[in-house]
Amino acid sequence: MSAVLRLPDGAAAPALAGRAAALLAAGRGRRVLVGVVGAPGAGKSTLASAVADELVEGAPARPARRAVVVPMDGFHLADAELVRLGRRDRKGAPDTFDAEGFVALLRRLREDAPGPVYAPEFRREVEDPVAGAVRVDREVRVVVVEGNYLLLGERWAPVRDLLDETWFVDLPDDVRRARLVARHTAHGKAPGDAKAWVLGPDETNARLVAATRERADVVVRLGAAGAAPAAQAPPVR
Repeated sequence: MSAVLRLPDGAAAPALAGRAAALLAAGRGRRVLVGVVGAPGAGKSTLASAVADELVEGAPARPARRAVVVPMDGFHLADAELVRLGRRDRKGAPDTFDAEGFVALLRRLREDAPGPVYAPEFRREVEDPVAGAVRVDREVRVVVVEGNYLLLGERWAPVRDLLDETWFVDLPDDVRRARLVARHTAHGKAPGDAKAWVLGPDETNARLVAATRERADVVVRLGAAGAAPAAQAPPVR
């Protein structure tokens, strides 16, 4: 069963960065891959970036190389391919990603081979992935992997074993949906279309992701007024 960590928004990144640093110390410098997972609109990207920033600020030397965020969204199939497959109207569903490519990238990162590893990144301004947008140098010791389906089964099943620890970001559904409507509107959807997408494809995907919550090592409840201290989370493995 997952441990639950209740944290005010501002305390989550330092607490989780501390867990990542502890995993790194326990592995005696072996590269650490941690997964930030949650439903669409839960705040995964924001939290993952904040955790990486915390690790960068705490690095004693060459800080920019200590932690990098690698997003699963970079493995979206291109819109042209989704149209060809007849899946464009449910973009974001598990079968609209190159799951095998994502697993292959994680294996390369796990091997910690010499030379940089390049990862794709999804760009909302073009609604398509861009190849080679994220560089992970050999010096990077913590990779923060972020995405919806890190704990899903079938094609995604190998992902969990490639991560040292997974953190499920839990946010009240009403807050999460409101964030999604605002996001879609900001990127060009009419308000009515944005709400329909959130209550349609996004909600279907959110339910899939919610069903994987108990597979996470830690469930992070954001915005909790009476927050439990980080010490109440399970010890790192």
